[in-house]
Order: sequence, then structure tokens, then C-alpha cells
Amino acid sequence: MASNIVLVTGVAGDLGGKLLARLGTNPEFERVLGVDTAPPAKDVLRRMGRAEFVRADIRNPLIAKVISSAEVDTVVHTSCTAHPAGPSRRSAVKEVNVIGTMRLLAACQRAPKVRKLVVKSTAAVYGAGARSQAVFTEDSELIPASASGYAKDAVEMEGYVRGLMRRRPDITVTLARFANIIGPEVDTVLARYFALPVVPTVFGYDARLQLLHGSDALSVLELATLQDKPGVFNVASEGVLTVSQAIRRAGRLGLPMPGAVVPSVGRLLRGAHVVDFSADQLRLLNFGRAVDITKLKKEFGYTPRWTTREAFDDYVAGRGLRPVLDGGRLAGLAGKVLEAAATGQAGR
Repeated sequence: MASNIVLVTGVAGDLGGKLLARLGTNPEFERVLGVDTAPPAKDVLRRMGRAEFVRADIRNPLIAKVISSAEVDTVVHTSCTAHPAGPSRRSAVKEVNVIGTMRLLAACQRAPKVRKLVVKSTAAVYGAGARSQAVFTEDSELIPASASGYAKDAVEMEGYVRGLMRRRPDITVTLARFANIIGPEVDTVLARYFALPVVPTVFGYDARLQLLHGSDALSVLELATLQDKPGVFNVASEGVLTVSQAIRRAGRLGLPMPGAVVPSVGRLLRGAHVVDFSADQLRLLNFGRAVDITKLKKEFGYTPRWTTREAFDDYVAGRGLRPVLDGGRLAGLAGKVLEAAATGQAGR
């Protein structure tokens, strides 16, 4: 059964806003509503076609009135924040992630017209640690990296989704666990991290990172809205990059430091409003994470267009990142060092 009236949450964000614009220009939908506490970006407002923006807070029970009065049949929940780019109030983000989701799903449960729910979650629910699986599947245990981080919010949110599925088995639910999203226009913690001129790393660690291009994330949400794709799906690009490889491809300088020092550096960068290093992110940069996307390709029917390497390179090109040190100068300096070393050995 096709969707007719769609409601998208989190449209002030990059992914939710772009989805609203794409759905708003699709003639298959009778009506498309976007809700958030702030309006979408100006470029989204210019491109959103017949879509409508409704200023509403999903933490407020009045969201139920918006859904019922508009006779919404499909809800796409993109409000959950797992990788905030800059410093943000933890309590406010948790309220949107957990309380907001609880209110939204309660509204869906009471609305008889709702027949489809699409939820953006995160692969961070699997955690990251020395004993973690090499590759996570959708059946892997959910063990967030910290007991109070953003990934823990996502685990709670998924619990509410499973509760709705038990109470309303007639609703088709698609839950997408996204890897870290990256791209030219995406502002996330990793996008800011790899844009630092000098990138702090943990001495002795070189984690594997699996990424997802923003355009692939958008396509998955759009496809789940257009068609019935029930189930839980890992969504990520093929392949991985190590942290050191990513640093080199971005033309940055890596600065290995003892693990005990990294949290202090993270707090310093957070205090300077540069990048938000949560405990979840620090463990990811230490241990990495990779997920299996077989189910995405075979059951969901989507193969990401960008590999992890291609997605990262597009981010570098789109951001206009240039090498911190000029290659010619660096080569010349290396030559002088080698020459001096050879001269020293010859003089012995």
C-alpha cells in the first residue's frame, strides 16, 4: 500500500531537510509535512515543492494532534542525534532522542491511520571495544560504548520502536542503523575531526572506520518511504579506512599521543567549540567498527553507490581540504635529513 500523507521529523537537520525537499517534489504523495522546532535550511525551503513545514516539538504531546488532524499514514523519524558535530547540551539532546521518540511513537500508536514508520538509528548501538566483533550483523547484541552517551539514547529509542511493533503489528516498521555519515555538506563529529590541521590520535591504535555517504543515507530513507521495507538494516558503504589512512587522504598531520591525554584534548577542543568528542566517539577512534550490509543489499534491495573510500574522498574534495604541508617542501626536508644521516655515517 502506497504512502499518501507523510510526516518527517527533524527537518532542521541536514538529512531530514533534504528528505523533506525530495519527498515534497514527488507527485506520488498527496501531502508531505516536515516538523521541527526550527525551520529547515534556506536552500531546503526553496526546493521543497509542495511540502509544508510545521513548527512543532516532538517532545510535546501535541505532536499527536498534528498526526491525527493531518491523517498522516507514514512517519519518518530522523530526529535522533548520534554524532553531534559541535558542543551541545547533553540533556537537551537526550530529551529529543528519548522523550521525543517516546512521545512520537505514542502518537503513532493512537493514530489509526498510521501504517508505516521509518526510523533513522545508528550503528553506534553495537558499541566499540577491544572485544567487539570484527563485523556486526543486525542480530548482534546492542552494547553502547558508554552508559550515558548518545548511542545509549539510540538503544533506548529502538526499545520503544520494538514496543510499538508489539502493540501495533499492523504498522510496517523500517529501522535503519546508519554508519557514520560523511560528505561535502555533512557536518558531523568525524567531518570536523578530519578537518583539523593536526589530528590527535591514540598511540598504538589505528581503528578501522566504515562510513556512509550522505546521498546513500538519503536514498535509503526515500526508498523506505516509497516502498514497504520491514525490518532492521545496517546501512553503510562497502570497505573500510583506517584512521591513519583517512588522515593522509585528507592531507592532515596525525599526532599520536598517550590514551590518558586524549580525553583532556577532547575537552579542550569541545571547550573551544571546535568538535564534540563524546565517550562513544573516543572509543570508535580507538577500536573502530564495521557492519555487515548483506541484508541491506538482498532484502532491502539497495547497494550503496559510494564505497567508504569514495565517500571520504568526496568529503575531502567537497570541503576543499588541502595538505597542511606542501609536498615539495616536505620531500625536500626529508631529502636533507637523509643526506645528513648518510654524511654522519660516512664520517664515522
